[in-house]
Amino acid sequence: MTTTLAAPARPAPGARRRVLALASAETRLLLRNRTAVVNSLLMPLLLVAAVRMIGLPTAGGPALVVTALGVTLVFLTYYNLVTTFVARREELVLQRMRTGELTGPEILLGTAVPTLLVTVVQVALVALGVAVLGEWTAPVDVVLPLLALVVGAALMVVLAAASTSFTRTAESAQITTLPLVLVATSVSGLFFPLSAFPAEVAGVLRFLPLSPVVELARLGLLGETLDGQTVDLAGAWSAGLVPLAVLAGWTLVGGLVAARVFRWAPRR
Repeated sequence: MTTTLAAPARPAPGARRRVLALASAETRLLLRNRTAVVNSLLMPLLLVAAVRMIGLPTAGGPALVVTALGVTLVFLTYYNLVTTFVARREELVLQRMRTGELTGPEILLGTAVPTLLVTVVQVALVALGVAVLGEWTAPVDVVLPLLALVVGAALMVVLAAASTSFTRTAESAQITTLPLVLVATSVSGLFFPLSAFPAEVAGVLRFLPLSPVVELARLGLLGETLDGQTVDLAGAWSAGLVPLAVLAGWTLVGGLVAARVFRWAPRR
C-alpha cells in the first residue's frame, strides 16, 4: 500500500512583495508623467517661497520647514492621492486589481507609495535648502516632527480615500478637495498662528485634521507651543501629548470611514 503525497502548493507572494511590485509600477507611471513630476516637486517649493517673500510670520529657517511640511501634506499628498485613486477607479484599474491576490489595503498603500516618497523628499529638500542657506537651528526634538510627517501622511492617505466617495472624476477633485485645503491652509496654524484667534476659537481649531501636525512640528523644530511659549525637550513632549492623541484619533476615524465609503468601481 503506497501513499502519494501531493506536492505542496507554491506559496503566494507576501504582502510586502505585492505592495512593492505595485508601488514600483506606480512610480514608473509617475516618472513618465513629466507634468505630474514637475507639479509634485516644484509647486510646494514655490508656495513656501512665496510665503517667505511676502513676509508672513512663518519666515525663518525651522518655521519654513514647518510650512513646507503642512503645504506638502495638503497640496501634494492629499490632493494627488484623491486624483490618483479616482482616476484608477474610473479606469477600472482598482476593480481589476482586486480580482488578483492584492487585498484592498495593499492596493491603496501600493498606489500611494510614490506620492508618499515624493512627500518625504520634498520636505527633506526644503530642510536641506534651509541648512545650506545657513538658517537652520538645532531642533528641540526630532521625533515629534518625524511623527508629524509619518502620521500626518497616513492621515492624508485615509482622508484622500474617503474623499473619493464624493469625487466622481479626477477633474472634479479640484472642487471636492477645496474645503479641506482651505481649512488646512487658513485656520490650522500653518500660515497664521492659532494664538492670533480668540482663545475659545483657537481651542476648537486645535482639533482640526492638520492642526496637530503643525503643532507637533512647531514643538519639535521651534520649541514653541500654540500660545508662543518656549519649551524644552520635556516641555515639548508634555505639550505634544494632546496633538498626538488628536492626530491618532483623526487617522483612526478616517481609516474607518474610508473603509466604509471607498468604492472600487465607478458608479454607472
